[in-house]
Amino acid sequence: MPTQGAFLRLLNWLGGEREYVEMSRRLIGYFDKRGCYAPEDLADKTLDRVMRFLREENKDHYDIKLCFSTARQVFLEELRRPVRKHNHLDSVTHETFTDPDKIAALEEERSEKEKLLACLEKCSQELPVDDFNLIIQYYHGEGRVKLENRKTLAAGRGKSDGALRTDACRIRKKLRDCVTMCMSG
Repeated sequence: MPTQGAFLRLLNWLGGEREYVEMSRRLIGYFDKRGCYAPEDLADKTLDRVMRFLREENKDHYDIKLCFSTARQVFLEELRRPVRKHNHLDSVTHETFTDPDKIAALEEERSEKEKLLACLEKCSQELPVDDFNLIIQYYHGEGRVKLENRKTLAAGRGKSDGALRTDACRIRKKLRDCVTMCMSG
């Protein structure tokens, strides 16, 4: 997790907040054009690595090549990652239904998931209506459809893509904090 100091150093290195948002937008486009599933996540991962590199190498002058060579490495790693479409039922055997320990573990897992879903539902209902609608629309769709939805959502709210991302991050944090408190209570 990058520190605030590392993030400020990156902002300074890029030339400011506007340049950071622009670089983030360009990296998202880079990953999107290559058909990556979560281009925003990969752009964040790239910028995190650049932050780490800046701290370790003490680079003071901006070089766009560093960002895109790092993005290329992240992309190549993503290509090597196996696609994981795990079907939970693949691991169920006859033994699962006859072993008391496995039955208890499945019951506990189900109970935990039910509690998590109940907490998430409770916390979502506590959000202001505008925040709830934003977060639902922000995550609607997959891949390119999701990106197009986000562009439309940002334009409809009169915000930049970066400002919309910041709003979604703020709402996710609220939800995460609320769900954490609910689960521990």
